[in-house]
Amino acid sequence: MPGGTRRGKKPREYVDDGVWPYAVMDELLGARVAQAVARALAEAMERQKISANALAQASDVNRQVIANVLAGAVWPDLLTVASLEGALGERLWPDHLSWPQDENGNRAQPLPEKIRRQRDVETAEREERRPHTS
Repeated sequence: MPGGTRRGKKPREYVDDGVWPYAVMDELLGARVAQAVARALAEAMERQKISANALAQASDVNRQVIANVLAGAVWPDLLTVASLEGALGERLWPDHLSWPQDENGNRAQPLPEKIRRQRDVETAEREERRPHTS
């Protein structure tokens, strides 16, 4: 595949822990950006109380494409993101160059404290349910 095989996987397949679009992601920056776009889209739709059908009509983006972006099933292209931003009147593309870097130089979008706490609770609950081997 030209440019490598990274696009062979869906963005949500780069989740290391947690639930899309609030999961801890693999270090691939593109997957982290796709997650941030999906999260921003979901939050904008919720704030504006707009359905995927209504947004599809307003943006001229197919409803299934919107659903696929939200689910992390596709790599959203520039035309899609620009059309959705125009219809919503909100920025969806993250300022990923301003994200803090970890000790390996990988950038990750900081999550609100409420989301981090919820993710920590979900991870702890999964660990408790996991069978323990002695």
